[in-house]
Amino acid sequence: MARISNVTVRRRLWFVLLGGTFIFFAMLIRLAWLQLWIGGDLAERAENSWRRDIPFEANRGEIWDRNGVRMAYNISSPTVLAIPAQVTNADQEAEQLGRALDTPPETIKQIITKKEKIVEIKPSGRKITLEKAQQIRQLNLPGIVVAEDNKRYYPFGSLAAHILGFTGIDNQGLSGVELEYDKQLKGLQGNVSYLADAAGRIMPGSSDQYASPKDGLNLELTIDSYAQSVLERELQQAMVSFQAKHAIGIVMDPNNGEILAMAGEPTFDPSKFRDYPSEVYNRDLPIWMTYEPGSTFKIITLAAALQENKVKLSDGFFDPGFINVAGATLHCWKRGGHGSETFLQVVENSCNPGFVVMGQRLGKETLFDYITRFGFGKKTGIDLKGEENGIMFKLNKVGPVELATTSFGQGVSVTPIQQVAAVSAAINGGKLYTPHVARRWFNPDTGQMVNEVQPNMVRQVISPETSQQVRGALESVVANGTGRNAFIDGYRVGGKTGTAQKVVDGHYSASEHIVSFIGFAPADNPQLVCYVAIDDPQGLQFGGLIAAPVVKNVMSDVLRYMKIPQRSDQLPKEYRYGEIPVVEVPDLVGMTVNDIYEDMRSDFMLAKSGNGQVVISQAPKPGARVDQGSTIRVFLGDPPQQQPPQPGGTGSAQ
Repeated sequence: MARISNVTVRRRLWFVLLGGTFIFFAMLIRLAWLQLWIGGDLAERAENSWRRDIPFEANRGEIWDRNGVRMAYNISSPTVLAIPAQVTNADQEAEQLGRALDTPPETIKQIITKKEKIVEIKPSGRKITLEKAQQIRQLNLPGIVVAEDNKRYYPFGSLAAHILGFTGIDNQGLSGVELEYDKQLKGLQGNVSYLADAAGRIMPGSSDQYASPKDGLNLELTIDSYAQSVLERELQQAMVSFQAKHAIGIVMDPNNGEILAMAGEPTFDPSKFRDYPSEVYNRDLPIWMTYEPGSTFKIITLAAALQENKVKLSDGFFDPGFINVAGATLHCWKRGGHGSETFLQVVENSCNPGFVVMGQRLGKETLFDYITRFGFGKKTGIDLKGEENGIMFKLNKVGPVELATTSFGQGVSVTPIQQVAAVSAAINGGKLYTPHVARRWFNPDTGQMVNEVQPNMVRQVISPETSQQVRGALESVVANGTGRNAFIDGYRVGGKTGTAQKVVDGHYSASEHIVSFIGFAPADNPQLVCYVAIDDPQGLQFGGLIAAPVVKNVMSDVLRYMKIPQRSDQLPKEYRYGEIPVVEVPDLVGMTVNDIYEDMRSDFMLAKSGNGQVVISQAPKPGARVDQGSTIRVFLGDPPQQQPPQPGGTGSAQ
């Protein structure tokens, strides 16, 4: 065996020393790197692996009407959580928790024994009542936590349901403004954090950390809850009275696009939306439903023809009851026609041949350019999901017949919100605005406004002078024409009727119609526009007979609610056979019964209360305007005793 020299040994020792020194310094550098450079990050990662979070939901922002009435807000509704690693007796806890939540213990046990950090006891433990939450807290079960949570509450039930929308089980917006503005409303979640070992036990000496939730912003809508209730009341009455399939209504401020009320029937309760068919809560009819508008569309043809100087309202026209266009005969709604009339009377009478002539004078390029400029054929941009575009003829597909039918609202498909926006532009001075339902945003902690939605004027469509002519013509429609059933005594009202055949299976139905009316007031300075459409009403299907009275009822209440003063300068209504005139109630106080009968028997019915001979009070009050033939109740008593003269002469104050 060869001997190893001392030189070799020393060399080997030297290499071992160098290797050991290198390893030592490498470990030292590595330790310094871990401690000084990435130690904080590693500690944080370790802590995150130990940390458990119990979530606390933020309060979803409230939704108010324009006057601060709360239309949607949150109520406390806690949620039960389980930390499986801390559950000490799964069978016993499942039994007790199951009784409290009305859930089989087997189901509870499956949940609380999952290999997860934290689990929700769902569905029975989600959004429970305060009483049930207190009951579970008193059980003091290891590993079971009752976390603060809330659920959405709609205090007025179905009022403005399609505008408000609704939220899901996790308070996420699913429709309406709840969906449109979910990001602003939902806020940021908070939590309580603690440290636990691998078995889920709380680490000794560790402390909890609380991150408070950040509540969502409060939203003020343009909606007026009173106007909304009036509109829904009238639509529901129309549904019952006419056995209709749908009823649609919109009330808007024409000067800025603010929606004051909007509804579609049938409707639903947002708190119980799952109890209704999906087509009811998923379809916001005023912005989703499309149909041929009928004669309300004639307002657009009129505005375009006046703006382009193609007609004057004083020009003459003869209506034989039909007009021939490219071999097709298009009829007026009045068989036999209206005969000789002015173009103002064409508008009053809603005369189809007269509007065909307006369209022909404009030509297809000009008419369809105005239709586009008034906003038809594309979405208005209202801040709600589900809006439809409507359908217009492509210009290269428009022949003489298509031009003619479009002129009086047949062959095109529009939405109710498009019509309201377009007619508003026709009567507000020519400005097309984007409709909207959001008005202002508020900080929930300070109450300070953080944002305000500004009116968005899309374009100037017609001149103010043309708009004034349109207003005057439509006021005459209500006073003298087909819209007389929308006449409101004491208010200047303008409007237009619409009756359109429905398209069923690709053909016009002979029995199904959509009848509508769009009105505005005051006619010389419009403050509101109201549109109502009734789908397939039973009985006489004419917009002037069915929809116009609904608009009248809505506007009567809303105008008075808005404190818009009554006036005496409105166009007098032309009464026709079968219509009841409006008369003023005289002052009867101080008159005898005999004098009353002699003076009133042609205009009023009389109801007496009391046994005296002289009227001491009456209802309605003097000056009120009522239908001729209405009943006036008078309260009778004795005439006041004449006072004897006082000493000192006349008895006047000294």
